[in-house]
Amino acid sequence: MLQIHDSLSKQKREFRPIDPNNVRMYVCGMTVYDYCHLGHARVLVVFDVVYRSLCRIYGKDKVSYIRNITDIDDKIIQRANDNGEGIDDLTARFIAAMHEDAARLGILPPNGEPRATHNIQQILQMIQVLIDKGHAYAVANGDVYYDVSSFEGYGKLSGKQLDDLRAGARVDVDEAKQDPLDFVLWKAAKPDEPSWDSPWGQGRPGWHIECSAMSTCCLGNHFDIHGGGLDLQFPHHENEIAQSEGATGESFVNYWMHNGFVRVDDEKMSKSLGNFFTIREVLERYDPEVVRYFILTSHYRSPLNYSDKHLDNAKAALTTLYTALRGCQTGEADKDHPQVSRFLAAMDDDFNTPEALAALFELARELNKARGSQNEGDLAATLLYLGAMLGLLSQDAETFLQGGSEGELDADGINDLIQKRLDARKNKDWAEADRIRDDLAAKGIVLEDGPSGTTWRKE
Repeated sequence: MLQIHDSLSKQKREFRPIDPNNVRMYVCGMTVYDYCHLGHARVLVVFDVVYRSLCRIYGKDKVSYIRNITDIDDKIIQRANDNGEGIDDLTARFIAAMHEDAARLGILPPNGEPRATHNIQQILQMIQVLIDKGHAYAVANGDVYYDVSSFEGYGKLSGKQLDDLRAGARVDVDEAKQDPLDFVLWKAAKPDEPSWDSPWGQGRPGWHIECSAMSTCCLGNHFDIHGGGLDLQFPHHENEIAQSEGATGESFVNYWMHNGFVRVDDEKMSKSLGNFFTIREVLERYDPEVVRYFILTSHYRSPLNYSDKHLDNAKAALTTLYTALRGCQTGEADKDHPQVSRFLAAMDDDFNTPEALAALFELARELNKARGSQNEGDLAATLLYLGAMLGLLSQDAETFLQGGSEGELDADGINDLIQKRLDARKNKDWAEADRIRDDLAAKGIVLEDGPSGTTWRKE
């Protein structure tokens, strides 16, 4: 049975969906004012693997995966103003870029991708319900705030205490909160900002209410899994619980999942430190599948440390798997193979991808030993079968191993040099053969001599 670590209870629990015929997961998506960075890549890959696992267990047609888009907030408004462009143009451009990055990383599209600006009426309705139930209040300037003191259990997800939070809270001079911890649900319009009509005047939604409204509208008041990065646990997800449960009177989510932070060379990723990388910048240097593999080498709840060395190690590891598949005819996957059982047990243990990857390497070792045997095709098919559950090994082996050649040599040029080297060896001109091999190695081309001839791959 699938076990999931629930951030609310702080323990692994057996996953029991509310309705096995409609398993529901919501993940906080991107705020689209810039290109996606490595932290976004981790969220995308982690919950893509969770989605694939749920589809494996329950069937793709019985899983609903919703990942929202925040397309209105302070950063979006500021960036559009700085660029001298309209908000819709800015967000459309970066939504398209996000979809391109996700597709390159092998991310399956979610079942729904609601946008905040497309759900204003649902947001207004939830705010009104919160006011009617005594959980929210409007102030004279048109802002609406959530009354944190009205919700018993605030802080249960993050483990924070109200008194401790109040001691460190700051209130801006233009805010009319009744309590420093109260947070905004509706922001009164400022000059030259996008705004919508509301019972409290022109304004726009606060960030937290967007997800409460969109998740419950798409998945119902009570659903199975809510996920996102660890940085969202407080205050965003804490506030979502207060809003959603305050409005519906029902339990909001059964399992909370949070992936760990991304660090760069053991330091927090930050623009100020100069170690901030977008997905696009990384994909200029590494195959997208290498980046995906690298993300899966750490358990999703653990910190992920990005460095060139770790990416190079991921490339080498993935090269090992593709080399095992090289030249193999595929047969039928053996779903009763011991490594399949090991892989599935790892994935059912809170999505333990490092252990699942270890099963792939055991299969690759078996495949290498089985070259030329009747078992070769079935082992290759089994390796591909498991790789697909992680979104890996989706390329042709030759394409991966030889792809991305840069510089003066293309595939035809490399093959011509390999033939010249073979001719030199046939003529016992060992010096010329070695020279060609060394020249290719200097250009990042590795030659591999075997019984069936010489093959090559990118280093």
